Amino acid sequence: MDLTQVQLGQEYIIGEICTDDEELDSFLFTLGCYSGEPVTVVSQQRETYVISVKDGRYSIDRNLAQAIRVME
Repeated sequence: MDLTQVQLGQEYIIGEICTDDEELDSFLFTLGCYSGEPVTVVSQQRETYVISVKDGRYSIDRNLAQAIRVME
């Protein structure tokens, strides 16, 4: 399941980052999005998702949200 399918406000654990784009993978890593890290979708409006990772909140688009796979 990816971040577009999760419940708002519930914490999930990142299972993997599914992208063939090395630059995108590196970008997500700098945000703290990597396997084993807790992540929460705080809000969602249209194609934009606000996520909470570590001590930060980030706004990401639908493509990035689909690349982040989480475990239930």
